[in-house]
Amino acid sequence: MTSETARASPEAGGSRGPQADVMVAGAAFVGDPAGALYWPAQGLLAVADLHLEKGSSYAVSARKLLPRHDTRQTLAVLAALIEVFRPDTVVCLGDSFHDREAVERLPEAERSEIERLTGRTRFVWIAGNHDPAPPPPGWGEVAEEIGEGPLVFRHEARFGPADGEVSGHFHPVAALTVRGRGMRRRCFLTDGRRLILPAFGTYAGGLNALHPAIAQLFPDDYDALVVGRDAVRRLSWRQLRPDMTLE
Repeated sequence: MTSETARASPEAGGSRGPQADVMVAGAAFVGDPAGALYWPAQGLLAVADLHLEKGSSYAVSARKLLPRHDTRQTLAVLAALIEVFRPDTVVCLGDSFHDREAVERLPEAERSEIERLTGRTRFVWIAGNHDPAPPPPGWGEVAEEIGEGPLVFRHEARFGPADGEVSGHFHPVAALTVRGRGMRRRCFLTDGRRLILPAFGTYAGGLNALHPAIAQLFPDDYDALVVGRDAVRRLSWRQLRPDMTLE
């Protein structure tokens, strides 16, 4: 059995590849292969769960020898998306930093890149359960959640009806069997009423899209917009597999 969680890494200024149109509570979005969501009508780009400085956190607390370049890679993909979409607002849907000391561990180059990006466009940092409170001054606005038109952007989906809710937190991944090969791919999840974004961070793990913690949020049918290396493919939840069935 093989299993992997993959993400796209777009080149700055390049084509995004095939995207997916997504409707949530009547609002039209574009799901990008990099795992970001763009709302053309509002010029709003949303990303979830960057988990910046996860690599350095593991090196310090768990003594795991992970390359400490995840922040640089995550910011490079985000910068490429900002270059292409040129959004008026970037909304980071919580857990943007891996722990409360992550900002203090940022290398100077990565800190400068965040300052460059936040100086270029409006940033809204939604508070997550990992984030420091608040980020350094000058990096943008901080909020528990924000409302935009018919939508509300928050970190974690709330149980029960939530028309127009856009969130992150769960790091959803789709488990598939393709040509006899098991694989896991990051995915958006939506039933047209709410939408959950995949984790954007380079080192972010993933929770199976069929896991009860996720499935209970979608009492009826829902779709997975599966992020491939250069495209987004829409699948019904019925086409997905629990992790244990991958062969």
